[in-house]
Amino acid sequence: MTGMGPSDAYLWIAILAITLSALLTRAGLLLWGTGLRFRPVVQSALRYAPACALAAILVPDLVFVDQQLWLAPSNPKLLAGLASCLIFAFFRSMIGSLIGGMAVYWVVGYLFAG
Repeated sequence: MTGMGPSDAYLWIAILAITLSALLTRAGLLLWGTGLRFRPVVQSALRYAPACALAAILVPDLVFVDQQLWLAPSNPKLLAGLASCLIFAFFRSMIGSLIGGMAVYWVVGYLFAG
């Protein structure tokens, strides 16, 4: 065994830095949460953060296929996502939204399968 090279040291430094970053960002409010107070406008803006993060993750997966924008009725992911949102908006049922979205995805995928 010869020892660590420069790339191994860089890898371990990167792993430690990412670990420290994750620990501080996730545990920060637990460690300093009682003394940390946000203004009401910041608190109201933070209520939308989870929905914005979810949209930022999901929307590109729904509208892009192989790095190409696909806004067509034959896009099963897009139609399933829209159906899921509509079902949840009208019925406020998460399980109904999941089942309806998957049903639309399967049906559209089956109909437009080449």
